Amino acid sequence: MVYLDNAATTYPKPQNVYRTWQSAMSVCGANPGRSGHEFSMKTAEAVYKSREICADFFGASPENTIFTLNCTHALNFAVKGIARRGCHFVVSDMEHNAAIRPVYSAAKAMDGACTMFEVEFDTEQTVLNAERAITPHTAALVCTAASNVIGLRTPVNELADLCRKRGVCFILDAAQGAGTLPLTSENADIICAAGHKGLYGPMGTGLMITNGKYPLSTIIEGGTGSASESIVQPDFTPDRFESGTINTAGVVALGAGVDFVTRKTPKAILEHELSLCELFCSAAERIDGIILHNRITPQNKNRYAPVVSFNFERYGSEEGARLLSEHGFYMRGGLHCAPLAHKKIGTIKGGTIRFSPSAFNNFREVERLIDVLRKI
Repeated sequence: MVYLDNAATTYPKPQNVYRTWQSAMSVCGANPGRSGHEFSMKTAEAVYKSREICADFFGASPENTIFTLNCTHALNFAVKGIARRGCHFVVSDMEHNAAIRPVYSAAKAMDGACTMFEVEFDTEQTVLNAERAITPHTAALVCTAASNVIGLRTPVNELADLCRKRGVCFILDAAQGAGTLPLTSENADIICAAGHKGLYGPMGTGLMITNGKYPLSTIIEGGTGSASESIVQPDFTPDRFESGTINTAGVVALGAGVDFVTRKTPKAILEHELSLCELFCSAAERIDGIILHNRITPQNKNRYAPVVSFNFERYGSEEGARLLSEHGFYMRGGLHCAPLAHKKIGTIKGGTIRFSPSAFNNFREVERLIDVLRKI
């Protein structure tokens, strides 16, 4: 098996993630922050240590580092939390459904509106497009760090500067950037990240990192282990957004995943994965019957995350992915929950096959994949 579906979920995980998760199931079995006994306090300490690791990674404070179930969960917290009556949202034309659906839902519920701007290869033009979309009623600009279909990166720093200048909350979907791209709490007011992708944590983990500048209303209320005497949800983070028992073993293991990325460095991981994408593109574009929808080269790689979409001329994307699976190469075909991006590149009817390597893939695997592409 050669697993190349890492834009969906990284696999395998670092060995320390497996060991930490297994250990946490045994030694962190009590409910953290809910009891005064030693077992509960030991579990709470393990959770806080992971919170500190994740906060340090994004240059944030632990109290503003909130554990969620996934990036979708975090985006719903952020988008619906900032929505107000008559509010306006600005989104890019590459958004995943995890972002565009909450935005659409919140705008509709609040009698608001949503405007889409085009992401172009030219950074200045992209920022200009975004600026034109902002109105006096804009509550937030919601944008992905990179497309999960073609890997095109958005100019995060420039968009952050624009939002600061216009007094607009910048919500960053970092599902395809956390762990590889240089993203910190200075890049956005709210960062939403998946724990199970580039941070190499387990599934069922995610993060919402906030700088505290924009207060968010809640969409879930309940027990937090704090301010229990009140029927009103706590107004302080992270408790305000962590109602109920969290995925304790998962978030402890997430800390191990973030520690792996920190030690290896996002820069080194990105360079390795992009080099695999370069090899794939340079070889695949010379094969008759293969269509590349984005090409990563030494000249343009600074504009891309490590994701390449392609198709067979003779087969649909899902059929092509099935054929590759029969040869032991696991990739995802279809629309990747990102119809906006597929509409942008003209593949909305059939989707694409997505090549997305991880830190654990190697050049020999890509060469073997190219051989199989030629055969098919």
